[in-house]
Amino acid sequence: MRYLDKAAIEHIAIGAAFLGTGGGGDPYIGKLMAISAIEKNGPVQLVTVDEIEDEDFFIPTAMMGAPSVSSEKFPNGEEFVKVFQKLSQYLGKDKIAGTYPMEAGGVNSMIPIVVAAQLGLPLVDCDGMGRAFPELQMVTFNLDGISATPMAITDEKGNIGIFETINNRWTERLARTATVEMGASSLVSLYPTTGLQMKQSGVHHIVTLSEKIGQIIASNHKDAKDKLSELLALVSGYELFQGKIVDVIRETKGGFNLGRINLEGIEAHKGGMMKVHFQNENLIAEKDDEVIAMTPDLLCLVDYETLSPVTTESLKYGKRVRVIGLPCDHKWRTKKGIETAGPRYFGYDYDYVPIEELVNKAVKDHV
Repeated sequence: MRYLDKAAIEHIAIGAAFLGTGGGGDPYIGKLMAISAIEKNGPVQLVTVDEIEDEDFFIPTAMMGAPSVSSEKFPNGEEFVKVFQKLSQYLGKDKIAGTYPMEAGGVNSMIPIVVAAQLGLPLVDCDGMGRAFPELQMVTFNLDGISATPMAITDEKGNIGIFETINNRWTERLARTATVEMGASSLVSLYPTTGLQMKQSGVHHIVTLSEKIGQIIASNHKDAKDKLSELLALVSGYELFQGKIVDVIRETKGGFNLGRINLEGIEAHKGGMMKVHFQNENLIAEKDDEVIAMTPDLLCLVDYETLSPVTTESLKYGKRVRVIGLPCDHKWRTKKGIETAGPRYFGYDYDYVPIEELVNKAVKDHV
């Protein structure tokens, strides 16, 4: 157990945005909310899953919808607590023992910190993805048969409601429809879980990992090359490409940011091309028309010089980036994990191949 101060939050926001694979919200907006909350209410206690009781209840809170909308239509902060308390009341629980992030992301890793600070609750070092994904059933709790509902949903106007659905796919469908009507973004509280379920089905130490990643990226004492080596070693990752963005095809549709980025190689990758396809999060990378990384493995874009994460809503022509790939949590490499968040689910005609195999194949082919 320890307490999160301002420096820790700044690092967590950066690291979570990296693990958010382009989605999960703007880390600058996220950290401002969280820092403001702890300045007003005091630091937040971070606990490990080993420090929580099996029978206690925990509730996450997150933003749902197209990340690009948050830069124009952002909640004032009261909605986070409102939706959390609505679900708590509906469950009939006198006491919720704590909260946790639903996914890694610059905003969605920060919202639970705001809730924890305002309600005086601990934050559990655990999430339900180990990254960010665009749909509500794409959660490790779902892989183990845990229901997403009861679920509470609200918006900045004051509309609030409860869903109870027959399965988690229906939770996504109905909540997505409501989110679109709410202006393409909403606040949700779902997957109420016991301590035992978090221990068995969650992705552990995600907050701590985010903080370590953020510390590396934010370091002013090392150049980009040294920081990159340290970062790749920490996450068992690969630098897949160095390039300049030459085209961004993007639209907001059905509560998602959808599109593709075209990259032209620079430096060591001069003469090469890469395409990155995304749905809120980066999903598929094609290097010279050959797939080099695919969901559910992580595909992260960072600034070429600073290694700061580049989210899908901040993609711009001419920006120089590095494309980094890293393996997903082992839960996503199960049959159900691949069926839930693999390339075929998103409409790509590929069977999932782990990033390690794709990179090794590319190296052999190049030789």
